[in-house]
Amino acid sequence: MCINKDFRLSTFDYRLLTIDYLLSTIMKNIILCGAPGCGKGTQAEFIVAHYGLVHLSTGQMMRREAASGSELGKLIESYTAQGHLVPDDITIRMLEEYISTLPADTKGLIFDGFPRTLNQAVQLERLMKKRGDETAILIDINVPEDELIRRLIERGKISGRADDNLETIKERLVVYHEQTRPVDDYYELHDKYARIQGLGTISEIFGRISRILNKIY
Repeated sequence: MCINKDFRLSTFDYRLLTIDYLLSTIMKNIILCGAPGCGKGTQAEFIVAHYGLVHLSTGQMMRREAASGSELGKLIESYTAQGHLVPDDITIRMLEEYISTLPADTKGLIFDGFPRTLNQAVQLERLMKKRGDETAILIDINVPEDELIRRLIERGKISGRADDNLETIKERLVVYHEQTRPVDDYYELHDKYARIQGLGTISEIFGRISRILNKIY
């Protein structure tokens, strides 16, 4: 191979290369949200397969951490065993520890159903800023309430879940909307909010999500 000995990179060229490198190492994460029964989990699987992102479910992470017997896991278990919600700072600590173990070339994360409160959203963005990463977009899968109720009741018949009854479902939906509306407003204020129609086939819904993600990845 012939090398041109007169080839030199200017300071400007070095700066461009440095900027390109830094941009390529920033994780661009997405938040996938929607009421129980909207199909977040199914769509997350499609996103992972198509875009190569890492699916992150805080519920699954907590169960795994508690089962590991670690100090953090014992702390989480001390709350969940009593039916209490795990405090936000502990959840964020768990996320930070997990993210730090990911390969450097990780493209991005899918936060599935998290954050659910404004405080969680603010703490998550502080963590992203601390790491030099970013939340690219929050995608809200919108499904009419009567359809959500129908889906959850059907799910209860199949799974036998005691909390999938009409009274409990309606209460869960009320709580969900009360908690998440400020989160939606927070990301909309920062131009990082997109709402999609959650009715249709799985492929049709994924197509709507892809039109958003294709502008990011």
